[in-house]
Amino acid sequence: LMIRRPPRSTQSRSSAASDVYKRQNMVFIPGGEYLMGSDKPESYINEKPVHRVVVNSFFMDKYEVTNHQFLQFVNETGYTTTAEKRISWGEMARQLPEGTLKPNDSLLEPGSLIFKASSYPVPLNDESSWWEWEKGASWKHPFGKNSSIKEIMNHPVVHVSWDDAVAYSQWAGKRLPTEAEWEYAARGGIERAEYPWGGPYTYDDKGCFLANFKPERGDYIADQILYTAEAESYWPNDYGLYNMAGNVSEWTDNAYDESAISFAHDMNMDIKYEAEESDPNILKRKTIRGGSWKDISHYIQVGTRDYEFQDTAKSYIGFRCAVDFLGGDQKDFE
Repeated sequence: LMIRRPPRSTQSRSSAASDVYKRQNMVFIPGGEYLMGSDKPESYINEKPVHRVVVNSFFMDKYEVTNHQFLQFVNETGYTTTAEKRISWGEMARQLPEGTLKPNDSLLEPGSLIFKASSYPVPLNDESSWWEWEKGASWKHPFGKNSSIKEIMNHPVVHVSWDDAVAYSQWAGKRLPTEAEWEYAARGGIERAEYPWGGPYTYDDKGCFLANFKPERGDYIADQILYTAEAESYWPNDYGLYNMAGNVSEWTDNAYDESAISFAHDMNMDIKYEAEESDPNILKRKTIRGGSWKDISHYIQVGTRDYEFQDTAKSYIGFRCAVDFLGGDQKDFE
């Protein structure tokens, strides 16, 4: 069983490393073991079986990476994101059924997928009912080429692929968290927590006050927020992490396989999945966690797993970073 984090000491402590990470708005996550996954009747097969995982101590960003932070990265490096590059038909064709016809060149221009809310029920087996390809959409033009991030600099950056998130992390001297680290941190030290705050969610006719999500599918203003919220919104969990549920789904470092959780005893490991040789795309699928502003409550549970291709950018996916804890007196970082 995972032991809850002891109360923070009132004694003032400092260390060079602690000060550095605090200035970078990172929090210390003390290592331990916990039961990863979910075995509730309504849980998906990719969340089962629940299994014990050991996680080493690490640091994690208190907030999701913001537009302001990503702008600093781009200004310093001149980096071009996936959504800003012309689409490679050769790369896309390898991810599509054999024989798929090449689209018109105009459809291969740079852009990204934007979620379009519907005021009426739509077929859930037709993703085109709620996604729209928008030319010119990118992290700095989140709603299309004529939009801007000027008024949402403190919102999490979106339209960034896994490749983009890794590039930023490396520039910042950090990395993406593993699935095991992400879920462990999201639970906030509460054993078998269903959500970062522990128990179920609550909302009323004035909205939801726990996270930026949609309590019911299609109810896109229930929380009074149609899109992303500022990175420092709602209450943090017991580790001091904000928006581990809702707001934006977050990239993790792990490749995705539906059955991975059943044969990987420790998701912290660099796993080479058994399916890799038979499916060359397996390592292109990367796990995302936490649900987003568009999702219903099931998808913001800490055990829920989903994925996207690593070169995919969408208007609901962002990320936060982690850093290894290289040792020292744990008390210095609490």
